[in-house]
Amino acid sequence: MVKWLIRCLAVIFCFLQAPISGQDAGALNKLAWLAGKWHIEDHGRTIDEQWTTVAGGMMLGMSRTVKDGKTLSFEFLRIVERPDGLIYVAQPEGRPPTEFRLASSEGGEWVFENPEHPFPRRIRYKRVSDDSLLARIEDASGTKHLDFPYSRAR
Repeated sequence: MVKWLIRCLAVIFCFLQAPISGQDAGALNKLAWLAGKWHIEDHGRTIDEQWTTVAGGMMLGMSRTVKDGKTLSFEFLRIVERPDGLIYVAQPEGRPPTEFRLASSEGGEWVFENPEHPFPRRIRYKRVSDDSLLARIEDASGTKHLDFPYSRAR
């Protein structure tokens, strides 16, 4: 009887550890490569984006654009792991949060979407190498877009 009870508890524990909604458990850990500081210098402006390591079910990020010693823009970012999937949360200029749900993650590219948001509709992060990534914001068709080719800052 005790062995049977232990087996039942073990099976129940395994089910409790199973992912919800069919997504991989620890999907956020697959984005751990994003942690650190990323940098762009283009036409006299500098863009820095920095991400924390994965902890507590989220990554925190921030971005800042500077030109001629003046901050042009900034943004607070989060990628949060919820029972229903990964959510990218953007707060440009400290405005209220806008959420983008993970739509796909194939071939080193992570695509987050919000069909209700006018622009951007999609946010993409593509790992090009250990030291470079391409971030892109785009409209629903993908024709209107802005690319951000980052290099890892040392």
